[in-house]
Amino acid sequence: MDTIYLDNSATTPLLAAVWEAMRPFGTDVYGNPASAHGAGRRARQALEDARELTAAVLGAHPDEVVFTSGATEANNLALFGLAGDAPGHLVTSAVEHPSVSEPVRQLAALGFAVDRLPVDPAGVVRAEALSGCLRPDTRLVSVMLANHETGAVQPVARLAAELDGRAAFHCDAVQAAGKIPLHFHDLGVTTLAVSAHKFHGPKGVGALLVRRQAGLRPRTWGGHQQQSRRPGTEPVALAVGLATALDLWQREADARTGHVRRLRRLFLEHVRAADPVIVNGPTEADAGLPHTLNLSFPGCRADSLLMNLDLAGVACSTGSACSSGSLLPSPVLQAMGVPEAVLHSAMRFSLSPLLTEAEVAEGARRIVAAVQRLRKTGEG
Repeated sequence: MDTIYLDNSATTPLLAAVWEAMRPFGTDVYGNPASAHGAGRRARQALEDARELTAAVLGAHPDEVVFTSGATEANNLALFGLAGDAPGHLVTSAVEHPSVSEPVRQLAALGFAVDRLPVDPAGVVRAEALSGCLRPDTRLVSVMLANHETGAVQPVARLAAELDGRAAFHCDAVQAAGKIPLHFHDLGVTTLAVSAHKFHGPKGVGALLVRRQAGLRPRTWGGHQQQSRRPGTEPVALAVGLATALDLWQREADARTGHVRRLRRLFLEHVRAADPVIVNGPTEADAGLPHTLNLSFPGCRADSLLMNLDLAGVACSTGSACSSGSLLPSPVLQAMGVPEAVLHSAMRFSLSPLLTEAEVAEGARRIVAAVQRLRKTGEG
């Protein structure tokens, strides 16, 4: 039985064109980009070309691009690098990814006060609540651009305008980059994190965009690379892969988005045969990421359904990949105030433009069959 992969918010398949762009920089052009000889200069040129391309797609200056090992490092670098020393005050949302919420928890343990912005029933941050949270000692606001569980797109530009430079603003844009248009400068944030494997690039590389004027403290020391913000030998092949994946998305954005919207409509149409089915988050694709659907199947426990779908050849999840091993209820859905029966039966299905309509229809058929079987037997 072929596996139908509906877990693209966790990671995406690497595109062949991305691999081909990367390959020479792992085999032929292998010099250290910090070296002064010819082999090093060739590697340096490829690295800077990747930096320029990344900046162009994401609306930044090339010298604002810091390559990292991925989103977790980028988010940690931004949060600890912008917060400064305790005491102080931070504002975040109640629906952040663990790579933001856990560093915030650590900062609270160091002596920072933390306020969390509430969300509405669709999981969208209530932007009007920010002004009431700000204090004279507010150092940092951190709100994601798109939610990892529901696909809800957050009003980041509005929040940044409300903040108006009174504190730094970090944005985790990991689920948005390579899926919806974003422009670093237009958003008005101080830092922004992306990760290549979320948009058909390689695992092990991400980027943190950092405004030129930002006072970002490094988290590591030992070299001069990347303006000493993230010292260490840069992974040229991985940076090329990240930039290539972004460039391919920009070139194909309209076609990819249109296809995924069609897949979303088709998937929902078929899976609703398992009535009752509840959509957690935006109900319309144009109100959030078209790639992400969080659905609850009352009468089925999410952990039982996950195992049954795995046996049926459907790859999906009960939440973010970073916390999918936890049996605790989703903090995102809890913040949205969903009822218990909805909370404990929630599943995340995330689509990709590489999927076909036939695959999505077959995946929905298997999901409906598993849900109906669990409800009938009472095993859910």
